[in-house]
Amino acid sequence: MHEPLDVITLGEAMVLLVAAQPGPLHAVQVFHKQTAGAETNVAIGLARLGLKVGWGSRLGDDSFGQYLLASMQAEGIDCSHVQCVAGERTGMMLKGRVLDGSDPPTEYHRAGSAASRMNHGHLDPAWLLGARHLHATGVFAALSDSCLDASRHAMRRVRAAGGTVSFDPNLRPTLWSSTGVMRAGINALAAEADWVFPGLAEGRLLTGEDTPEAIAGFYLDQGARVVAIKLGDAGAWFTDGEQVGQVPAWPVEQVVDTVGAGDGFAVGVISGLLEGQALGQAVARGVWIGARAVQVVGDTEGLPTRTELQEAGL
Repeated sequence: MHEPLDVITLGEAMVLLVAAQPGPLHAVQVFHKQTAGAETNVAIGLARLGLKVGWGSRLGDDSFGQYLLASMQAEGIDCSHVQCVAGERTGMMLKGRVLDGSDPPTEYHRAGSAASRMNHGHLDPAWLLGARHLHATGVFAALSDSCLDASRHAMRRVRAAGGTVSFDPNLRPTLWSSTGVMRAGINALAAEADWVFPGLAEGRLLTGEDTPEAIAGFYLDQGARVVAIKLGDAGAWFTDGEQVGQVPAWPVEQVVDTVGAGDGFAVGVISGLLEGQALGQAVARGVWIGARAVQVVGDTEGLPTRTELQEAGL
């Protein structure tokens, strides 16, 4: 018997090498090793808040894979369905350091990774359907046709079994063959979700609509029950088809690194809704965690503990 889980997520974890000083990546001599991956960022954030979280993936049986597996297990995440595959590679990425709050330069080395070879046959139905909730993103789906199929399969199975599904488009245009293919693939996945979390620019690209109201209407018409749209320094806008609201941005003294803010937002909204918070409260939690994320260099260093969340009154 599997231990019941609150949330499961599927996706690629990568070793993240963060530059120790500003400058072009090719000139940096010292990097610090950390973890990266949209889905695992969310898994770590939810686990720190005390939720029971499972992560399904494939890693190479190499030092990078061993590092990532140990890091996720140290966060209390169920990694029983992560395969370490002999002869395959674990993905990695480099990230620069910036001082002006702009997006840092990044460089990915993930093509042909063990995770990109995942398919729906690697999913254990009993484990998957034993969770209350599944979180999916457009990153994992973009890695390969088999990953897209695995994402769609998992989302359909969980929703059909009565669980809830959240989806963050998290666009990576360079991983898709064209904008049109990306738009079709992402919107097809969004149609399998209960809760959809696009950024405003993403929503405009994916739907052809301009306003949060119209973007949300597009996804509500596809079957979503909640749409929360990230507005950057304007906060977030949300609706469930009846109530509509906007949460202002949380004050930030200095933006250090924008990577991971959307994952932090997802952590807040998912945890809040699963705990029975009103939609506006859950979105406010998401905005706060997203603001914490942009004030640190790494992808997960700003994700709070339950104690920090309670101290903030969220």
